[in-house]
Amino acid sequence: MSPFHQILGNNLVANVTNFTVWFALTFWVYLETHSVFATGMIAGVYLVFTAAFGIWFGSIVDHNSKKLAMLGSSVVSAIFYVLALAVLLLAPAESFTNPYDGFLWIFVFLVMLGVIAGNIRSIALPTLVTVLIPEDRRDKANGLVGMVGGIGFLTTSVISGFLVAFGGMLAVMVLALVFTALAFAHLSFVTIDEGRAVPDPETPAEPKRVDLKGTIKVIAAVPGLFALILFATFNNFLGGIFMALLDAYGLSLVSVEIWGLLFGVLSTAFIISGLIIAKTGLGKKPLRTLLLVNLVSWSVCCVFTIQSSIWLLGAGMFVWMLLGPYAEAAEHTTLQKVVPPERQGRVFGFAQSVEQSASPLTAFLIGPLAEFVFIPFMTAGLGAELIGGWFGTGQARGIALVFTLAGIVGVVITIIAFRSKYYRQLSAVYARPSMGAPEAAPAQ
Repeated sequence: MSPFHQILGNNLVANVTNFTVWFALTFWVYLETHSVFATGMIAGVYLVFTAAFGIWFGSIVDHNSKKLAMLGSSVVSAIFYVLALAVLLLAPAESFTNPYDGFLWIFVFLVMLGVIAGNIRSIALPTLVTVLIPEDRRDKANGLVGMVGGIGFLTTSVISGFLVAFGGMLAVMVLALVFTALAFAHLSFVTIDEGRAVPDPETPAEPKRVDLKGTIKVIAAVPGLFALILFATFNNFLGGIFMALLDAYGLSLVSVEIWGLLFGVLSTAFIISGLIIAKTGLGKKPLRTLLLVNLVSWSVCCVFTIQSSIWLLGAGMFVWMLLGPYAEAAEHTTLQKVVPPERQGRVFGFAQSVEQSASPLTAFLIGPLAEFVFIPFMTAGLGAELIGGWFGTGQARGIALVFTLAGIVGVVITIIAFRSKYYRQLSAVYARPSMGAPEAAPAQ
């Protein structure tokens, strides 16, 4: 296997391990406490930590070898998992049944820090695509990266439930430590030629700091790049609506068992799209591909809840999941071309921080908005009178209306982006020859 494929496999193991811990923690805390507040806080903590640490993690990736950063990620995850396991074993058992107990939240924070440390890998991986893959094949490599993410999502949703059911968090933490150690050991033996230049003793070394100002300057120097990051941020802002309301809507249509099984089946769309991208690429204009798939996704969002049907919902979710990796691969391919390689870690980290900050904001806002505005509007309000005859009335239809309106807003914003000068500017920059990137390694 080539180094790139070995890194993909290694990241798959690490990602499945970390996200299984996260999913399992959410399931376990709910089963122990029966508190929606506690599970909501766990989701919020994860998203806030992701946004807060992204820029710092990007600096770590840029200032060290990518392999060392990924190995360090595994070590830090293992340390936090050991500390969490100690709390689990030493704290009184009844502490974990009280959603307001200090021991429970110490355990949650230690586990989440272990999971978040794995995000260093998600920043390092696209920068390694730049190093290891020739420019004309990076879009296909990014498709494989998306496929690995899809496989991880599919397996995580299955594994975490079984682990919690049969062994609780003790089994989860022990297995997490075992597989984190295996990922570390395997990566230690993978040889990666990162093309890092030998330091010139006559040239002052760049200080190893976050350098947010310098990162913003690099992004601002590429016409339209800030607009791309803000567009992705806006998509995540709307995506927070799904994070907050999709489960509630789905469970209004089917049982929790069917809903979980449906998610597992539909997540195969991630794998299918990853395979297609790896075979066909994204075309010569990945930015155009990104906007086109967003236009289709938001158009589907306008109609996939227009009637109370699990089949309609499932079809819309499948299209959404199928096109998601296209958008992510297109963004990564663009950044890999227009950002200097020595700055890519910080730019990817900055993008992760900014883009991920939108989802928790929406999730915290949309719940009360749906509860106190849209649901009453479609239950006994003006909406029920005006469109209730064909759209339906009740709590679920109030949530459905939120999805439809989000889809309409997404379509409008995508059309505006298509017609903007920033799209034309960034497309022109992408069409230029590479920005002095180091010569790519032979095709993997």
